[in-house]
Amino acid sequence: MPRSLDGLVLAPVADQAPGQVGTRTRFTYHEKDGEIWADYAGGDVVRGHLVGTRKGDRLDFRYVQLKRDGSTASGHCVSRVVELPDGRVRLEETWEWESQTGSGTSVVEEADE
Repeated sequence: MPRSLDGLVLAPVADQAPGQVGTRTRFTYHEKDGEIWADYAGGDVVRGHLVGTRKGDRLDFRYVQLKRDGSTASGHCVSRVVELPDGRVRLEETWEWESQTGSGTSVVEEADE
């Protein structure tokens, strides 16, 4: 199993649609006994939170966020945890909004910063 996410800071490798998570967004992850949670902010997101579970290399979580325009959004995501050759962690994500229409895939990686 890839290493723990606890204390890691991850960032998207590419921008999503305008008003969404982007390369300036940073996620700070925590993990304990199969539970995962994170706070995130940056770019068009003022504040976001996610909470869910981890089983092996699979994460299953819900997220909610406040955007700069004052709107909120929420959704569901399933991610696969991958350890990169350089030892950093990557999450390969499949997500869908629950508060609005839309779905997609994204990749976040452990930030070098």
